[in-house]
Amino acid sequence: MIDVQTIATSSLGDRSYLAHDGEVALVIDPQRDIDRVFALVEELGVQITHVAETHIHNDYVTGGLELAARTGAAYLVDARDQVGFERTPVTEGEDIPIGSMRLRPLATPGHTHHHLSYALADESGAVQAVFTGGSMLYGTTGRTDLVSPDDTIELTHAQYHSVRRLVGELPADAVVYPTHGFGSFCSATPPSGEASTVGDQRTANPALTQDEQEFVDTLIAGLGAYPAYYARMAPTNAAGPAPVDLSAPEPVEPAELRTRLEAGIAAGQWVVDLRERTAFAAGHLVGSLSFQLAQPFVTYLGWLLPEGAELTLIGETSEQVADARRELVRIGIDRIAGAATGPVDTVADDAPMASYQVSDFPGLLDRDPAAVFVVDARTENERASGGVAGSVHIPLHEMLARREEIPDGEVWIYCGSGYRASVAASLLAAEPGRDRELVVINDDWPNAADAGLPIAHDQTPAAVG
Repeated sequence: MIDVQTIATSSLGDRSYLAHDGEVALVIDPQRDIDRVFALVEELGVQITHVAETHIHNDYVTGGLELAARTGAAYLVDARDQVGFERTPVTEGEDIPIGSMRLRPLATPGHTHHHLSYALADESGAVQAVFTGGSMLYGTTGRTDLVSPDDTIELTHAQYHSVRRLVGELPADAVVYPTHGFGSFCSATPPSGEASTVGDQRTANPALTQDEQEFVDTLIAGLGAYPAYYARMAPTNAAGPAPVDLSAPEPVEPAELRTRLEAGIAAGQWVVDLRERTAFAAGHLVGSLSFQLAQPFVTYLGWLLPEGAELTLIGETSEQVADARRELVRIGIDRIAGAATGPVDTVADDAPMASYQVSDFPGLLDRDPAAVFVVDARTENERASGGVAGSVHIPLHEMLARREEIPDGEVWIYCGSGYRASVAASLLAAEPGRDRELVVINDDWPNAADAGLPIAHDQTPAAVG
């Protein structure tokens, strides 16, 4: 009997899997912090004999190479991929015995050129599961524009045929286990559901409910921006990542922390405060940035952090800093210039403190539109469904490059929940020589209409009023 265990990484929207027969185990698409895998193996009392990659990942640094090295497992990577390490090259249609299980790689290009899915059969030969990586997800597919803009159309057509191949060749009751699609930007559109079978996808997946050209046109039209750090992930994974290091960052003395804060982001000093965003708004060190240690933390910090910048963390506890470090190594941010822990008003040698306001959408409704400037920090896709009338759309990932567009005076910032608005406000607050009165809308986007704010579509960017 096959048992499949899920190792979820909700902060990146991904899942890894461990499949076993009670004695030996296969791990698929492991994240870099492989201590979670070892803990599960110890709990189950099984031995890892194989580690498999569905593709060279774009959204995280793999732990597959280190996991295979430390366990002596065969490391299964598509034979066509050009990689800088020893692996067990696998090709379409092989039959790989793993204890009483049988693993069959299936070529499913689309998310990447050399993408593989893996059908897993029990000792009778019946396929019980298929690990689909970034191919067939729950009610969607992996995005097809991460390899190269020149390849997107070709890969989108390939994705359509790959999903149809899986459904055409595998039994309807085979359980689908995708890697992406749980909030990852590797997903073309948001997924539907938390579990699925091959049969379920026949009526849920657009690659199976649309004709080919409609699927291609719809998928490409819906592709939005993705994190800048994606550009570094595939080369890192192809070269072979270094072993993971989860050790604590060096402590930063108060005087040194103050020096870094005074230098600021213009000098490449990013001092990141991990506290809850409303606590940051109520009082923070001048020059520090708000990246609350919550689910979006690593995506947005990784997206915005310039390559080569010095990153210093401020946490309330050493555990908070350790959690942040774990998140960061998953996307290859290995070097942290140090960390300070404790009450924020005591960690930086009496450095100056600042604050800004927090409100909600009803609070914006009460303001005179002529007196405020409203910024929408959501993505292009979110904005397409409408925004506060008269607001200026500056997605968070463009905020640093476009912050000169935001005038002095009273500035209200909103996003989908308040997280990105808080990051944006802290970036603006860290800009010297400006006289902005910042207000973070810490509220869920649907509440804007419920509050009575006018919602507009296809707006020409302009200030309210």
